[in-house]
Amino acid sequence: MRLVSLLPSATEIVYALGLGEDLVGVTFECDEPAAARSTKTVVVGGRDTKAMTPAEIDDYVRAQMAVGGDLYTLHADALAGLAPDLILTQDLCRVCALPSGHVDDALAHLGCRADVLSLDPHTLDDVLASFAEVARAVGVPEKGRELTARLEERLARVAAAVEGRPRPKVAVVEWVDPPFGAGHWVPDLITAAGGEPVAGRPGQRSVQVTWAELSAPGPDVVLVTPCGYHLEGAVRQAESVKPHFPGAAIWAIDGDGLVVRPGPRLVDGVEAIAAILHPDAVPQAPPGAIQRVA
Repeated sequence: MRLVSLLPSATEIVYALGLGEDLVGVTFECDEPAAARSTKTVVVGGRDTKAMTPAEIDDYVRAQMAVGGDLYTLHADALAGLAPDLILTQDLCRVCALPSGHVDDALAHLGCRADVLSLDPHTLDDVLASFAEVARAVGVPEKGRELTARLEERLARVAAAVEGRPRPKVAVVEWVDPPFGAGHWVPDLITAAGGEPVAGRPGQRSVQVTWAELSAPGPDVVLVTPCGYHLEGAVRQAESVKPHFPGAAIWAIDGDGLVVRPGPRLVDGVEAIAAILHPDAVPQAPPGAIQRVA
C-alpha cells in the first residue's frame, strides 16, 4: 500500500509500525526519522519560522487565520503523481497541519481516489488507539496491537515506579509569547509520570492564558515544551519564564520530540517527565531530551 503522511506524528506512527517502505510522501516538517524528509517526496510546504520569535510566529498565525489564509501549502500535483492509496491527515489543529477537508477537496479536483484517514486524538488513550487505527487501515492490525502493547508495558513500568510517591504540582507552558497552557493529552503525560497537572485543560484545546493563571496553583515544577521546537529552542524560551515562577523548578523539554506530537514518542515523554519528577525512582532521560534552567 502506498501511504502519504500529512503530519509529522503520522509519519512517526508509520515508521513505528514498520511501514516506512510503504511511505511515499511527507511534509516539510517530518523530521523523525530524519530519513523521512530526505528520502520521501515532500507534498506539503510551509513558511520557515526558524528566524522568527515566538511573538512573531503568533502574530503571523493569527493574521493568516483572520483572513482565512492557509499556514501550509499542499503540492497537489506532486501528491497526485504519487498515486497514494491512503493519506493520513488531521482535523485537530489548523496550526499543526492541513485539515482533512482541504485534502478531500484537492483529491476531488485531481480525480484521485485515495482514502483519507483523519487522526484526531485528544487524550493519551486516544493517541495509543490511533496506532491501531492506522494499522487496521493499512491491513496489518497485528502490528498495531504489537506496538500498543510495547508502549503500554513501558507506561506500566513508570506507573509502578512512581506509585505511592508524592506527586509534585506541574504546570506546562506550551508557548511563551503569549503564554499558552497545555491541553489535549499533555496533562495525561504529567499524571502518567507521577505528577499532578495544574493550569491545564485535559482533553481540550490549548488556550492562551495569563502568567498569573499559570502561577496561581503554585506549581512545584514548570515544564516549557514549545510546539515546533526541540530542546535548544525550548531552553531559550524557558529562560524567559523564570521571573513568573520564582519558587518553581523550571525545565525545558524537547517539545516536538516528546510532548506535542501525538505519536509513539509520547511514551518517551512520560519517561523523561518522570525522570524530572522522580529522579531516584526511574532511569535518567537520554541526552537532548530535558534540561533544567532554574
